Amino acid sequence: MSALDSRLGRHGHRPPPALSLWNDTLSLALARVHELCGTARRTLALRVAAAAGAPVLWIAPARGAAPLNPSGMAEFLQPRDVLFVTPERPVDLLWAMEEALRSGAAPVVIADLADPPAMTPVRRLHLAAEAGAATGLCRPLGLILTPGDGGAAGIETRWRMDPLHASDRDRWRLERLRARMAPPRAWTIEDEAAQPETGAARMTG
Repeated sequence: MSALDSRLGRHGHRPPPALSLWNDTLSLALARVHELCGTARRTLALRVAAAAGAPVLWIAPARGAAPLNPSGMAEFLQPRDVLFVTPERPVDLLWAMEEALRSGAAPVVIADLADPPAMTPVRRLHLAAEAGAATGLCRPLGLILTPGDGGAAGIETRWRMDPLHASDRDRWRLERLRARMAPPRAWTIEDEAAQPETGAARMTG
C-alpha cells in the first residue's frame, strides 16, 4: 500500500463533526450553514440550540417578524441563554450572522429571514463558520430560517418541519429536503423519537 493509499484509508471517509437529534435522524455538520424551513422551523431551531448549548445568537429583523415568546422558548432552553440581535436593515441580518460565525464565540448562530439568500452570501457564511472553528471557542453551527419550502442556494442541508399534532399529543413531520450525501426523506417526530414515513419525501431544489 502506498503512502497516499494509507492516508486515504485512515482519513478518507471520516465524517465531519456534527450535531445530531433523534438518534441521528437529523444530522448537522458543524462549522457549516444549514437551512430550516416550514411552519415549525423556529421550534426545530430551538431544539437544535438546546442540544448545542449556550450562548445562542438569534438574529431577526427589528420590524415585521413576530418575536419569540419567552414562555414557549423555556420548554427548550432558558431565554437568558439567548442573545437577540435585531438589525434595522435587512442587509445587516446576514452581515451580523457572518461576523458572529467568524468569532467562534457561540455554538449556534440563527438568522430568521424573510427570503432565502443567494449563493454568494451563503458561501461567505460557510467561510466565516470555518474561520470561527479555526480560531474561536467552538465549531459554530449556522442556521438560516426561511418560510415555505426554503430555497437558499449553497447550503449544506435543508430541513422542513411542520406540526402534525394529534388531539392527545404533540408531533411533527420532519423532512430532509436537501443534503449533499443523503437522499430526501421524511419522519414523524413524537415523544423525542423519530419514525420514518413510508414513501419518498418530496425533492425540493
